Amino acid sequence: MNERSENTTHFGFQTVPEAEKAGRVHGVFTSVASKYDVMNDAMSLGIHRIWKDAMMDWLAPRPDMRLLDVAGGTGDVAFRFLDRKGGSAVICDMTAAMLEEGRRRAEAADLAERLDWVCGDAMALPFPDSSFDAYTISFGIRNVTRIPDALKEAYRVLRPGGRFLCLEFSQIPVSGLQWLYDRYSFNAIPAMGKAITGDRDSYQYLVESIRRFPDQESFAAMIREAGFEQVRYRNLSMGIAALHSGWKL
Repeated sequence: MNERSENTTHFGFQTVPEAEKAGRVHGVFTSVASKYDVMNDAMSLGIHRIWKDAMMDWLAPRPDMRLLDVAGGTGDVAFRFLDRKGGSAVICDMTAAMLEEGRRRAEAADLAERLDWVCGDAMALPFPDSSFDAYTISFGIRNVTRIPDALKEAYRVLRPGGRFLCLEFSQIPVSGLQWLYDRYSFNAIPAMGKAITGDRDSYQYLVESIRRFPDQESFAAMIREAGFEQVRYRNLSMGIAALHSGWKL
């Protein structure tokens, strides 16, 4: 799970002071912001789009639902939510460059009346208690310095009856397939990052951060510890990613 002492945490495979991690993560996403969506397509062969659609299928947006999408800078999840007749959405991301990329997308102008963009930290969200009907975070929670703090914040800002959904890279339960996936990840993805964004190191970190993230059962236990009930998860693409759900009841 989250292996750290009181004052240190992990940044990929490195151990760093807690106070440094947010700045390092900010640097990673500032560096790759302009090519972030292109790289997501390249790394996953476009399958991340299917995973995000699966998240929306499970959420089942309603016209009266207000969504907070955390670490959602380029808008993929929020745009899907609004396209599925969700009511309104707030995108919160710690990296201003990612939010700027999202605002540039054509959908942002079309949906402007139902969409807000906020620069903020998942561990200290700038919103009142019980403000949202749903909270989503996609491929972002593993970059948070203190994941339990982010989960507690998710619980705080949700209204009673609110839904938490997290899409994150996970662990394939078949060891041989996990070994093959690791070989692909560590060899191909940093090379793609270098070719597409000119930044190999940021994608080396992202691959390492996937391997440091808790497995499905361990992360589900963390969600329960934050106060959520009816916690469930679904493996996607054999466990390359997992979709976690919990309710504030």
